[in-house]
Amino acid sequence: MSIHDTALTAGHYFDWGVISVSVTNLSIIIAMIVVFVLAILLPFPHARQDDDLERQDRP
Repeated sequence: MSIHDTALTAGHYFDWGVISVSVTNLSIIIAMIVVFVLAILLPFPHARQDDDLERQDRP
């Protein structure tokens, strides 16, 4: 088996018509989409209520 043959059989691919993507790249893309959706849906961290009350009392 030559280096050229190894490079041709090295990965697994999904083929959708003219789109061909490797399993590794597809899993990275899906992970990035999941992180993006979580970043939108999860609330930002905020100060505790005690800190908010102290800030309101200050002039």
